[in-house]
Amino acid sequence: MTTEVKSNNAKANRWLERILASNHVLWMIFVLSMLESIIIPVPLELVLIPLLIHERKRWFAIATATLAGCLVGATIGYSVGMFLFDTAGQWVLAFFGYEQAFENFQQEFSENGFITLLLVGITPIPFQVGMLTAGSTDYPYLLFMLASLIARGIRYYGLALLVNWLGERILHWWENYQTRLGIGALLAGIAIFLLVVLV
Repeated sequence: MTTEVKSNNAKANRWLERILASNHVLWMIFVLSMLESIIIPVPLELVLIPLLIHERKRWFAIATATLAGCLVGATIGYSVGMFLFDTAGQWVLAFFGYEQAFENFQQEFSENGFITLLLVGITPIPFQVGMLTAGSTDYPYLLFMLASLIARGIRYYGLALLVNWLGERILHWWENYQTRLGIGALLAGIAIFLLVVLV
């Protein structure tokens, strides 16, 4: 490796360390989370897990920024469902091929809206489908946000804690058990919700 290449690598590493050590990384994950909630059908965990591994001491701040971005995105998606469903909403469903998922979800949503929103917020079911359904059916916004807060809060804070405890081992574990984790987190979220309501 030449001296020039080594120098460039060193500069790149210093630049990356400065970014990760600043608040820019929190804004970055905030924006990525917001976009993932609205238009990017790629699991945010692909970025979030490596970031949490590198920045394990900042797990709470990173999870909070991720959740905040998601909730802003959820508000935008809900608004599209409520006010622009026949135009922008239909385009989103067609563009991502979610028409069938939307029809199936509507039936479940009409029977048990809050629990269904918890499910879509935790599991790999497209979050866009849940947002558009809630908005287009005039589901109460505060209940929608509460379900999103519980579901995504469990998902992001839970993941951040796991990465903080397990480090790089979480990468392989996540690939193999993310569905089971989602179901387990859902059951925990439902239990917490029932406790809050009943108590």
